[in-house]
Amino acid sequence: MTGTTQALHDLPAHALLRAYRDRSLSPVEVMHDLLAHVQRWEPALHATYLLRPEAALARARESEARWLRGEPAGLLDGVPATVKDNIATRGDPTPVGTAAMPQVAAPLDAPPAARLREAGAILFAKTTMPDYGMLSSGLSSLHGNTFNPWDPDKTPGGSSAGAGAAAAAGYGPLHVGTDIGGSIRLPAGWCGIFGLKPSLGRVPIDPPYTGRCAGPMTRSVADAALMMQVLSLPDARDSMGLPHQEIAWHSFDMDPAQVRGLRIGLLLDAGCGLPLQPRVRAVVEQAAAWLESAGAHIERIEPWLSRDMLDGLDHFWRMRSHVEIQSLTDAQRRVILPFIREWADSAAPLTATQLFVASQQSHLLRTATVRATAAYDYVLSPVAPITAFPAHLPSPTNDPLRPLEHIAFTVPYNMSEQPAASVPCGHDGQLPIGVQIAGRRFDDLGVLRLSRVLEQLRPPQPAWPQPVQSGQDRAQTASATPA
Repeated sequence: MTGTTQALHDLPAHALLRAYRDRSLSPVEVMHDLLAHVQRWEPALHATYLLRPEAALARARESEARWLRGEPAGLLDGVPATVKDNIATRGDPTPVGTAAMPQVAAPLDAPPAARLREAGAILFAKTTMPDYGMLSSGLSSLHGNTFNPWDPDKTPGGSSAGAGAAAAAGYGPLHVGTDIGGSIRLPAGWCGIFGLKPSLGRVPIDPPYTGRCAGPMTRSVADAALMMQVLSLPDARDSMGLPHQEIAWHSFDMDPAQVRGLRIGLLLDAGCGLPLQPRVRAVVEQAAAWLESAGAHIERIEPWLSRDMLDGLDHFWRMRSHVEIQSLTDAQRRVILPFIREWADSAAPLTATQLFVASQQSHLLRTATVRATAAYDYVLSPVAPITAFPAHLPSPTNDPLRPLEHIAFTVPYNMSEQPAASVPCGHDGQLPIGVQIAGRRFDDLGVLRLSRVLEQLRPPQPAWPQPVQSGQDRAQTASATPA
């Protein structure tokens, strides 16, 4: 097979598949290039877990043989992909980012990993996450720290930290993250990639949990739509899964003229949380202006998230983590990030009444979100009120008693089960800024289509970051267990 002068690791999935089909590229060529690229980047980013080059090359050779026979295994045969640490892969431990978890091999692939393998994708690595997925940063007692490719002094966000960093750095085209309060959209926004949190149950996941979704993290809407063809296939293990629906994911490529007449809400005040940085506000307002110029009707929306709602979610999640951590041995508890331990232990004094009131806030937020957004086809807002914060911090506030101040724009849609995406639309210096598009429940394709419109209306984006030179110094930092 003949090669190409273009960097193979930068090719989108649909381009790779086209090249495999016409035999201008081989999955083996692509995997060799990708692994060399990851080797150059990884000491500085520390985005991967269970990176297995030899196994990846073996799968690539198998894929190459299938393509030569004209018998690809599935829609994604030979395309490199990663899944997040907390998505089980058969035979591997699933430590959910913490050194406290025993290293027990998973008996089966979780649904997202199973669907990717069935489609022929090459799962060459898993990606990092913070302890229990309860931080919007890359800090982990197991993985060390993960850094942002645009500025390694900044966080990539979390909890899908490694997936966000890997996608921006060119670790292949396809990555899967999970999201219970913003964990796909926040790293997507801060790493300058596209991320979709689907409607709850659209992508089967195991174990299911209120608000918890798995979804694609890619460099383009096109690759996310391609992934959704595979990830949305049914799996009986998800007791919260939606009935399978034939969705024309391939029709994502919406012409900007088709937004004419759409009613789009513009939310610039979340109701609580961190104040909106001026540059972030300007990028969201510019995105709204692009859509308005294409014929959409833009209307300002008043905030609906309250302090009681946000604190209720926080207190309920604290207690959930507190109960889980209390079941561990003293030795296991000691290795958990101190920030997470302090956050979880702060739930111990909560009374039964306080915990009940906290538990009801998710439903109150659900109904408030649906009510506030029902009149609109879509809602446009910031993903986060700030750009990426320093990588050494577990959260923007660095305060375990104020840990959720940055998720006020994202978490409502987890509770309301509505699809929401992060689309890169601007920069503050070298730091990317994402714009969030939320749709009505089940309108995942519509969110992809409007996201594609923004891709077309925005100006050309900066070139993707390249491997930094100070890899050895960064590697020493990344491999150290955070204090």
